[in-house]
Amino acid sequence: MADPISKSLIAFLLIASLLLFSHASSDVPFIVAHKKASLNRLKTGAERVSVTIDIYNQGTSTAYDVSLSDESWPTDLFSIISGTTSKTWEKLDAGGVLSHTFELEAKSKGVFSGEPAVIKFRVPTNAVLQVALSTPILPLDVLADRPPEKKFEWRLLAKYGSLISVISIIVMFVYLVATPSKSGKGGKKKRN
Repeated sequence: MADPISKSLIAFLLIASLLLFSHASSDVPFIVAHKKASLNRLKTGAERVSVTIDIYNQGTSTAYDVSLSDESWPTDLFSIISGTTSKTWEKLDAGGVLSHTFELEAKSKGVFSGEPAVIKFRVPTNAVLQVALSTPILPLDVLADRPPEKKFEWRLLAKYGSLISVISIIVMFVYLVATPSKSGKGGKKKRN
């Protein structure tokens, strides 16, 4: 007997193959969307989440009235710093890509798993809006206690950089003067 994961994988593959078969036999847009988020810790201790959603039309015709909505960011946990969580475009040509980015600031500590963004579009042959979902994001450990990153100390370079440069030049000069030339070809012949 197959385990639940195998059954769900088989069901997914069956649905995907049916979708691909129906897609191959008709002239329609095929929307694929990828949602990604990255964390950026500020010096003040706050943490920002940069979210980018890329929408691809892998179909053979243009998608019209494309709208994106990503309402998976609760306002009690995140505040919008720049951009918006929704966007609309007039169309997305076959083979084209649309991208949307916004930035949030975390209000509280914890692990957050966002839901997929919702993309709605219209097919030229059908007045009903079609719906596609983006990929979900991996869980984000927001405001987690992280060990400090080891960063290059620029102030040490500024303090001792000139001294190191002068010593390096002197050592190279002494090495060049003290090392005999190794040019044996085309030089003076030895007398016996």
